[in-house]
Amino acid sequence: MSARAEPASCRLYLVTPERLEPAAFADQLAAALDGGDVASVQLRLKNVDDDAIKRACEVLLPISTSRDVAFLLNDRPDLAAACGCDGVHVGQGDTPYAEARKKVGPDRIVGVTCHDSRHLAMEAAEAGADYVAFGAFYPTQTKPSNYRPQPELLQWWSEFMTVPSVAIGGITPANCAPLVKAGADFIAVVSAVWQHPDGPGAAVKAFNKAIAEARE
Repeated sequence: MSARAEPASCRLYLVTPERLEPAAFADQLAAALDGGDVASVQLRLKNVDDDAIKRACEVLLPISTSRDVAFLLNDRPDLAAACGCDGVHVGQGDTPYAEARKKVGPDRIVGVTCHDSRHLAMEAAEAGADYVAFGAFYPTQTKPSNYRPQPELLQWWSEFMTVPSVAIGGITPANCAPLVKAGADFIAVVSAVWQHPDGPGAAVKAFNKAIAEARE
């Protein structure tokens, strides 16, 4: 995830539910990753203690690693480094980028939430972030947001910047095409995968099909 691939490429970035039981979720994660191309998985657990995060990493990280999928931890660069994760994602209200980079080191991924702000994104990119995340592009109950960027933001970013962009927020196979066409390097999804009626594997397959069609 640390560098832009071919022009107009776009890949999936899976974000886990904020509450999960690692052993039970392991099968869902494996099914998702076996359903088609996935660039990365972000473990996003909320209101749990450090031991719970560590246990989840112990169970889920090997599933991603064995499939050559980057495994990132949300908001905890210290635990990301301690658990051997591939990187960390930080929000504007979380650990500052510079502190996160110091904790995970130069070789791990650090991504930064930038909402709908060109200014925040440029600051993050200039500081050394491996990707910037924009959203929420569509209404979402997973992580409600007052920010509502438009696809034009992704187009502007892809034309002038080399740091990859991640689009997030209420994205489904049915509505992802404008974001792919606008130049998003990654599409981050949560409920559209884990709550898919036919299972996460089918969801990933549907997303990859929609991404491919949008790029034609």
